[in-house]
Amino acid sequence: MASLSAISDFFGSLVHPSAATDEVVAARHRTFILSHLAGGIIAFAALPLILLARGGAPSASEIAVLAWLVVPILAALDLSRTGQLERAHFISTASLAGLIFAVAAMTGGVESFALVWLPVVAFEAVFSGSRRVVIAALGVAALVVIGLIALEMAGVQRGTVYAAPDFIPEFAALMAVVYAAGLALRWDSIQKKTSQVRRTDEARYHILADNMSDLVTRHTPNGAVVYASPASARVLGTGAADLEGRGYFERVHVGDRPAYLTALSEAGRGATVTTEFRVRKPDQSADAPLNAPPRFIWVEMKCRPMDDDRSGHVISVTREITDRKEQQGTLEQARVDADRANVAKGQFLATVSHELRTPLNAIIGFSELLASQEFADDRRRREYAGLIQESGQHLLSVVNGILDMSRIESGNFAIVAEPFAIRPVVESCVQMFTLKAADAAVLLRHSISADLPEMMADKRACRQILINLLSNAIKFTPAGGVVTVAVHEDAEMLRIDVSDTGVGIAADDIGQLGNSFFQVRGSYDRPYEGTGLGLSVVKGLVSLHGGTFAVSSEVGKGTCVSVRLPQYIAARAISDTGSSIAAA
Repeated sequence: MASLSAISDFFGSLVHPSAATDEVVAARHRTFILSHLAGGIIAFAALPLILLARGGAPSASEIAVLAWLVVPILAALDLSRTGQLERAHFISTASLAGLIFAVAAMTGGVESFALVWLPVVAFEAVFSGSRRVVIAALGVAALVVIGLIALEMAGVQRGTVYAAPDFIPEFAALMAVVYAAGLALRWDSIQKKTSQVRRTDEARYHILADNMSDLVTRHTPNGAVVYASPASARVLGTGAADLEGRGYFERVHVGDRPAYLTALSEAGRGATVTTEFRVRKPDQSADAPLNAPPRFIWVEMKCRPMDDDRSGHVISVTREITDRKEQQGTLEQARVDADRANVAKGQFLATVSHELRTPLNAIIGFSELLASQEFADDRRRREYAGLIQESGQHLLSVVNGILDMSRIESGNFAIVAEPFAIRPVVESCVQMFTLKAADAAVLLRHSISADLPEMMADKRACRQILINLLSNAIKFTPAGGVVTVAVHEDAEMLRIDVSDTGVGIAADDIGQLGNSFFQVRGSYDRPYEGTGLGLSVVKGLVSLHGGTFAVSSEVGKGTCVSVRLPQYIAARAISDTGSSIAAA
């Protein structure tokens, strides 16, 4: 046993360092060197027996054939020196085929006993693991047969070139069987080493996969799962067996399945791919309802082809990234909000500068006229004083709107709940705008349900809601139009509808109503004064009461703003709900 181990170590030392790191490749090199060195040595050992049987001095052709036996030894030594297995196989194939051709040409051509060695040429090429070597070996074997046929057609007499001893055909056949047995042993050795390495790699792979927190899966070329690590329970909330076959694919969100299959396909072609998609995960919380809808989580899958695996299988590692996607969404929303804030700031500066400059110019101009000594007309003085007062009221409304919106968004607007009847509040607001509606030639009417219960809310805020809605409705309703205020109960809430027959609002703009400083401007609209804060204040006050705000409109036919308020709220400060107001 010690001697066999020493021999194995000796041949192992002949393997080139470039092949020593891969056990399977090293086994191919080692068996090639062993078989060719041993074959050459055996051939030279048999030489004396052949010469003895020959009964005389060898001819020049016999010496050339026997000298050719040194080529396999040279091929083994070349492999040991260079580590180029393909080249060594080419040399071995060419030398063996040349030897067969030479012997066959001298011993009967296509009927020579030497041709029993011809299948060995192609069989030995398989051990190279190279398709090019196998194809070359088949071609060389075919050339040997073609060459022998060509010699026969050229008139070379078979059996007259060299008369072999009687036992040589049987001896050649025996040697071919022995050599084939040696090749079979080489193949068995390589296969055992390959299986051993594969089992070792699989064991390491499973140990690693079984102890990873990420899900490890192995896929066939069509995407089916043939292995899933135990981490499937933690990542996807299901057992590994449930993911095998199409189990994993069926859990992927329908909209993300193309990305999932594309990643596996590209990995199967040799690429390393990373993709993100959604996958269904059961809700495992204790309070989850039995018929809860499926919950999808975000995962990241990195996949690549299996190393040294010609099956086309793909290995993938999957981890949950739901938190990261939510953070990305939050950051993206923050960026959008920041961009919107910049736009709002620009709108604010443009709108407020216009709304402040116009009345200020009027106040300054008319006050200068009033201060002029040349101006003594009492009627004009009163007219200019009225214009100054109107401009001042407009400035005050602008400033009050800005302050109200600022207080709402900053969390400093307090709701003071008190009991009151809604009918007198609505009637007083309608009465307040009767004159303005008459000046605009707009019919203002109201409809209030009888027996409305007393409300518990902020009376001042409710009045401000009505004032802003009526002001907007009258402003955007042309002469001859109608503005209607309707108040009634709706599912234990108070509903206030302010509708008009004005210019209406495009569907694309309705979603932006209630945003600070947003003003609808279009071909169907004409310039109106205002900062665009009216509906923003309404929306903020409604949110503070826990109510809802909705707008329906059609261009050219009018708009209806619906506000629903709880009939009872407890007194609370805006600071308790500041975050929700800002979000609104």
